[in-house]
Amino acid sequence: AIARRMTASKQTAPHFYVTVEVDMDEAMAWRARINEALGERGKISVNDLVVRAAALALREFPALRSSYQEGGIVRHEAIHIGIAVALEEGLITVVLRDADKKPLAQIARESKELVERARSGKVRPEDIEGSVFTVSNLGMYEVEHFIAIINPPEAAIMAVGSVREVPVVKNGQLTVGQRMKVTVSADHRVTDGAEVARFLQAFRRYLENPLLLLVE
Repeated sequence: AIARRMTASKQTAPHFYVTVEVDMDEAMAWRARINEALGERGKISVNDLVVRAAALALREFPALRSSYQEGGIVRHEAIHIGIAVALEEGLITVVLRDADKKPLAQIARESKELVERARSGKVRPEDIEGSVFTVSNLGMYEVEHFIAIINPPEAAIMAVGSVREVPVVKNGQLTVGQRMKVTVSADHRVTDGAEVARFLQAFRRYLENPLLLLVE
C-alpha cells in the first residue's frame, strides 16, 4: 500500500525541490538549557523544534498546507503535522494535531506517545489521519541531505538532515558552526519555487531565533 501511494504520488504530482541550510547554533544551545531544566520531566528533540518551527511558518503560507484533489486546490485551516516513522514493515506517518497551537513541551510529549504507539502496533485511526504537511527526519542516521516523496494528498513534505559541525566564516574569522540541511518537496500544481523559498526563510527564522518558538 505504501509503495502504491508513493508511486502514484511521484507519477501524478509534479515534484520540485528547494533546499536551505539552517544555522542551528542558537537552537542547539537553547535546547540543551531547556533539557537541563526539564530534568526527568522529558526532553525536547531536534525534531520537536523542527515541527514547531514548520507549524508556525505554515500559518503564513496556506498553499503549503493545501492539497490537490479532484482537479482543484483545497485549503486546510488546521495545521496537522505528519511525522514520518520508520518501522520494520515500512513507513508510517503519525499526525500531531494543531501543532501551531501547542507549546514545545506538549509537542515533545505527544510526538513521543505517537511514535511509541506506532512502533508497538497500537496506532488509532486518529493517529494517522488528517495531516496537511509532513516532516521526515533522517538526522538520527547521520544523513546530511535527502529528498522525500510527497505524502498524498498533501502538497509538500520536509526532509530534514542531521545537525553537523562544519567550518563557517563569522565576522571574517573561520570557526565551527552547527548546520542542518532541509529540503522541501512540493507539488507544482499547488505552489511554486518562490513561495516555498519564502516559507523556508520563515522556517529558518524561527530556528535561528529560537525564542520565537515560545512567544508565537
